[in-house]
Amino acid sequence: MADNTTAQDDQVIFDDEQTLVTKEGLKKLKDELDHLKTVRRQEVAQRLKEAISYGDLSENAEYEEAKNEQAFVEGRILELENKIKSAKIITERKSISKEAEIGSHVTVRNKTDRDEPETFTIVGSTEADPLEHKISNESPIGKALLGMCKGDDVEIRTPGGIVRYEILKVA
Repeated sequence: MADNTTAQDDQVIFDDEQTLVTKEGLKKLKDELDHLKTVRRQEVAQRLKEAISYGDLSENAEYEEAKNEQAFVEGRILELENKIKSAKIITERKSISKEAEIGSHVTVRNKTDRDEPETFTIVGSTEADPLEHKISNESPIGKALLGMCKGDDVEIRTPGGIVRYEILKVA
């Protein structure tokens, strides 16, 4: 068991300080960090240099904009470094567990709207991408699906109202 997890009734509880990511998600974070450090920093430094050359900094909109962009880039670099430092890799499920957990692919049917079945992958919040059906374990749907099994019905309070799902498959 990883140092920053605790066991409680045979369930693994993750610390809030962890960033839950897949190997692919960690690579994306590292690639973005590398781009910010090697490309964006230089671009912003060049913009600052140009803006300074325009003279009076007190009424220099280009300078203010470049300083704001620099602050954003540096803030994002710190955020990414912290996420990478606290990353906990979510591995593909190899367990026999029939319960939905982080990394699970869960196929559900919306019983409220009688929609076609959808398959969601439960991921950490860093990798959530609704367009790719990757939902965060912290989202209302992700939270509600955790621990559920095939055949279970679950009622989820979403911003759009209460939705009922039937779990068709957990893989």
